[in-house]
Amino acid sequence: MKNTKTIRIALAGNPNSGKTTLFNAITGAHHHVGNWPGVTVEKKEGRTTFDGCEITVVDLPGTYSLTAYSIEEIVARRFIVHEKPDVVVHVIDSNNLERSLFLTTQLLQLGSRLVLALNMSDALHQSGARIDAEKLGALLGAPAVFTVGHKGEGIRDLLETVVKVARNEHPQVRQIRIPYGHEIEDHLGPLTEKAEALELFEVPHPPRWVAIKALEKDKEILQAIRDADRKGALFLEEIEETRKHLYSLYGEEPETVFTERLYGFVAGILKEIYAAPPLDRISRSDQIDAILTHKIFGLPVFFLMIWAVFQLTFEVGAAPMEWIDAFVSWLANFTAAHMSPGLIENLVVDGMISGVGAVLVFLPNIFILFMCISFLEDSGYMARAAFLTDRVMHLLGLHGKAFIPMLMGFGCNAPAIMATRTLESERDRILSILINPLMSCSARLPVYVLVTGAFFPPEHAGTVIFSLYFLGLVLAIAMGRLFSKTILPGEAAPFVMELPPYRLPTARGLLIHTWDRGKIFLRKMGGVILVGSVAIWALSAFPRDVPLSRDYDAEIGTLQTEALEWGDTGKIAEGFKKQIAELEAAREAERIEGSYIGRIGKAMEPVFRPLGFDWRNAVSLFTGFVAKEIVVSTLGVLYQVGAEADQKSEGLIQALRNSDMTPLAAYAFMAFVLIYTPCLGTVAVIRRETNSIKWTAFSVGYAVALAWVVAFVIAQGGRLLGLG
Repeated sequence: MKNTKTIRIALAGNPNSGKTTLFNAITGAHHHVGNWPGVTVEKKEGRTTFDGCEITVVDLPGTYSLTAYSIEEIVARRFIVHEKPDVVVHVIDSNNLERSLFLTTQLLQLGSRLVLALNMSDALHQSGARIDAEKLGALLGAPAVFTVGHKGEGIRDLLETVVKVARNEHPQVRQIRIPYGHEIEDHLGPLTEKAEALELFEVPHPPRWVAIKALEKDKEILQAIRDADRKGALFLEEIEETRKHLYSLYGEEPETVFTERLYGFVAGILKEIYAAPPLDRISRSDQIDAILTHKIFGLPVFFLMIWAVFQLTFEVGAAPMEWIDAFVSWLANFTAAHMSPGLIENLVVDGMISGVGAVLVFLPNIFILFMCISFLEDSGYMARAAFLTDRVMHLLGLHGKAFIPMLMGFGCNAPAIMATRTLESERDRILSILINPLMSCSARLPVYVLVTGAFFPPEHAGTVIFSLYFLGLVLAIAMGRLFSKTILPGEAAPFVMELPPYRLPTARGLLIHTWDRGKIFLRKMGGVILVGSVAIWALSAFPRDVPLSRDYDAEIGTLQTEALEWGDTGKIAEGFKKQIAELEAAREAERIEGSYIGRIGKAMEPVFRPLGFDWRNAVSLFTGFVAKEIVVSTLGVLYQVGAEADQKSEGLIQALRNSDMTPLAAYAFMAFVLIYTPCLGTVAVIRRETNSIKWTAFSVGYAVALAWVVAFVIAQGGRLLGLG
């Protein structure tokens, strides 16, 4: 008996099987997210305690098989074979048993000690179907437990079973061998013995599995055999001879025959343990789909939902925005009051607090947007959105599946571009990568909220922001159509869309997903945004001896003397204070204009003046190349005139209103932010995913050119129509 105190388990399963929801239910907030070594596939690892055991849970990438055709499949099977977790929990969608059990057969061939989590069992029971979990566990030598991940049901039973299996205390656990028929088995026996004798790997692999994979022409296994000594070459010859023999027997490649045998094994299992629902019962998902995926009403409902998301983001986020804004102003004033005036005080107040605070204000909007997107994803609606847009995507030469990375782009372009690797065709991946940055990521949202709040009525704010996201979609379709007809001609690879059943997300699951995404934004606050804000402040603070057109200090001194002579006489004293504040603001504005950043902006201004942007806007767009949030912090640094201004409510929104920018130019500015080059992190991901400097440079170049053209059309076209 293995009386272990620490247990390591791996969660395996198909995409949309509820694996991530189950992972969150087991680990709660006790997990962290990173990447698997050497690849950009996301890795989640968490922990929990049960029955005196410390349980580490590793969430493997979602896969349909372990054939090593994709990075996700390679990562999953390498972890199982090399790391040898104590237990593999296979998360099964109870409503898609055949597809799920095919992966089960492959896990069994790896010799894993399995526990089957029959997830989404509530939907199964509602449909009228039945699974004999006890018999399933007995047949496969792997105990089965019913779970409902999003409700947290069955978690205790699952962990209890995991601990028993890890301790070798569960009566159902046994190793089974999936039969392939006597013809194939006659060859597998000798090949298995030779694979074991070869000792191909530092970490032992199941020799029968190695023989099967070699016959299936698995690239990773064949390469390991080639790297062996002369015995490896002889083994390869025997493998090839066996393949030819099997082909002559069945008229098909061995990998096809093996897959058919596995599905035959699954079909036999289903006959034993599964009772189908009555034929006349229409599932709740089908009833909902009759409306949400309707040929006529589906797309309008989709756009209405997206509009509601942005309206909700702006309306609900308004109050906490004001609270955070008030806190940032108080912190700036408090810090200024308790520090000696000078360069260090200026750095802390105007560089750090004002710069980071200008972005921090929009944190509620970011989290509300992430929660809405998580709700749509967890409910199963996002897959319907891809289905609805399939016909539209075909217009630009892509399958509806490519819309999923585009939707992910609403959160962050970098992981969305990584998600394009799920597309089978390299041409489809490149095309998707080129248009993905036109999806407005969450980093752009602070810019929209700031500028919209300054130039548009609050009741129209949600509609204005929604129009920008819609503009991104329209441009993505237009550019995709153009590229598919010119530089990337061809048709999209065929693919079957999967529509998982609808389910009601739990508050706990939504909070975990929202936090996982939001904490990336928070990390930026203490990283790139802070560094960027300090760099912008330094460029705006130096040189210190900028020549001014007027002797502001003398004029301010004169007004202060006159104010003392008048004394505290109500409106007259307020008048003096207002004049002094205006002079101080004018002095600071002229000083910043003569600073290094002002000179950079003035040099760039002629390029942006036709768009209605001044030098400050030009500088903010320039610094936005690093991260889009820095557009806001740049404007915060350039428009802020110290703690005194904060005390007189001269905030960033008011400063923008007092600038020369018109609402039309403001909309053109937001359109430019939407379209032009994404952040440097995303550019690096484009370089890595395309493995091409040419495509990366093209992505950056066309985005900047398109942004300028669209902003010019908005600014100048609007003026011609009398909108400016």
